[in-house]
Amino acid sequence: MYMKRFYALLSFFLLGAAPAPDVQQFVEQQLQHPVLNGAWWGGLAAYTDGTRQEIFAVNADRRLTPASTLKLLTTAAALETFGPEHRFQTRLYASAKPDEKGVLKGDLYLRGGGDPTLGSTRVPGAETWQHVAKHWAKVVQKAGISRVEGNIYADVSAFEGPSIAPKVNWENIGNYYAAPASPLYFNDNLFTIHFKPQPFDAKPAEVSYTDPEVPGLTIKSFVTTDAKNRRDNAYAYGAPGQYEMEIYGTIPTHFTGFSIKAALPDSALFAAHALRNALRETGIPVGGNTQTTELEPDYAPMTLLDTYHSPQLKDIVLIVNKRSFNLYADALLRQLALHAGKKGSVQNGLAELEKFLRKNKLANSEEAVLYDGSGLARDNLLTPRVLLRTLTFMTQSPYFKYYYDSLATPNDRGDLLLLRYFLKPRHQIQDVRVKGGTVDGVKTVAGYVKDANGQPVAFVLMANNLASKDEAILRIHENIIKQLLQYPGN
Repeated sequence: MYMKRFYALLSFFLLGAAPAPDVQQFVEQQLQHPVLNGAWWGGLAAYTDGTRQEIFAVNADRRLTPASTLKLLTTAAALETFGPEHRFQTRLYASAKPDEKGVLKGDLYLRGGGDPTLGSTRVPGAETWQHVAKHWAKVVQKAGISRVEGNIYADVSAFEGPSIAPKVNWENIGNYYAAPASPLYFNDNLFTIHFKPQPFDAKPAEVSYTDPEVPGLTIKSFVTTDAKNRRDNAYAYGAPGQYEMEIYGTIPTHFTGFSIKAALPDSALFAAHALRNALRETGIPVGGNTQTTELEPDYAPMTLLDTYHSPQLKDIVLIVNKRSFNLYADALLRQLALHAGKKGSVQNGLAELEKFLRKNKLANSEEAVLYDGSGLARDNLLTPRVLLRTLTFMTQSPYFKYYYDSLATPNDRGDLLLLRYFLKPRHQIQDVRVKGGTVDGVKTVAGYVKDANGQPVAFVLMANNLASKDEAILRIHENIIKQLLQYPGN
């Protein structure tokens, strides 16, 4: 299978030296728009069968920031490595058996396996964190345990190194979309901050409560209201393991209250607290402490009480791409490292992703400079050709259907509505699948379209160093996609 893909890609690049002049000229005309003054732009398009010349190519070998289109590489590697039906596991252990009175004279261990969906309802089939905690409590009760004299440990030994990729901007840290990784993800590693009603402009926005309540957390709000802005422009500032958080920015004026999402300081510790509370509600007291451990204990003599399974990988990949969810993408990167028998660090995950790219002739070290699996870091660099090779490669995968279906359609309310005006009033939803990307000064989009004859085309469009947030760049990208849809496919 891999050799078949390799020869298809090889023929594609040997035949790809002479782009079709009509689309090439159209793209170059589009790039004269003032929104691209002083900016960089690169892109290309080609048939996915690899037997015909490129349809167009502009700066296709220039390294550019991919933003969230990087997720196309991470999800491709995950599907090829694990298969679409793979499920991640979280295990619950007791260090001893209960005595005749039901007393566990030992500890409980939550062994994190890096399931990013644990305690989240974002993926169909997943359960809320409250349900998961109650499930664990019932398992403990069913094991005949009526009291725990020891501690509850959250085992985070499966991962190592920084819990946030080193190149992520400080402004993003503390917010839900840049939440720290953990072998014990829980509730998407986030919580919601609710503000008191404040209908007047330029007034302090006071915090009312958080959901869920995070033990030990204190929040200082420097947020004010803005009657002219209907969007959330508030940012939470905090670091992993830090229980003092500050919030800056503005939120809209409101009569009923407003809320934003922030990152949990320590999701593993929160999971252990949730288990302790669920045990108490079940009538099982815990005498010891609740804490995390980075040292893997010897599980051989322990009793396995429960193995909790995630939804299938194909459903996780759908959320990664269609909803552009950073937490799950970076979790999959770390899972690549665990699969290779390594600790789940960013660096180990990147090493495995780079092996995948080299093995399948998708990128060399000069074409891909990567710092995370989600595209959140502005320092990530990819050539448009790397993304196109990946899109083409996946069309030959037995798992292509899941990859293709994970991409957004023009009317999809996920992926930032990148094509919100696409082809109005006549939509060709069934003929377009895209993955978008946005970070500061960057707008990218990549995916598949079908030409006028129904033949599949892969494309990549990347704008970098934009000086403004003018959405004209989105319209330029839409215009190019429309041109590809009308391409005759000779």
